[in-house]
Amino acid sequence: MGIVWVTVICAAVLANAGIAAADLAKARVVLANSAEVGVAPAWIPVLALLKAAGAVGLLLGLAGVRPLGIAAGTGLVLFYVGAVGAHVRARVLHNIAFPALYLALAVGALVSALER
Repeated sequence: MGIVWVTVICAAVLANAGIAAADLAKARVVLANSAEVGVAPAWIPVLALLKAAGAVGLLLGLAGVRPLGIAAGTGLVLFYVGAVGAHVRARVLHNIAFPALYLALAVGALVSALER
């Protein structure tokens, strides 16, 4: 696996671990953003665990458990397609770049996992 692919996967792992931590810490920006798009506060810990699981899965895929990396990448792509969709549905477009960036990282990580 090339250095570019490893870098993309590591960036996706760090980004998802970071946002999962912010979700679990109930950061003000997380609470405000989720309220704006209509996500109930009770769902934030669940969504955080999904992001963290995706990060761990990508990391394990990088460590050699390829099917788990592919599954994690696929799950994160679907998760962030849903996040972008939630922003569009709620017409909250001023900050759609954030879920779109996470989606791009997830797509890059999935492609990287498939390229191995």
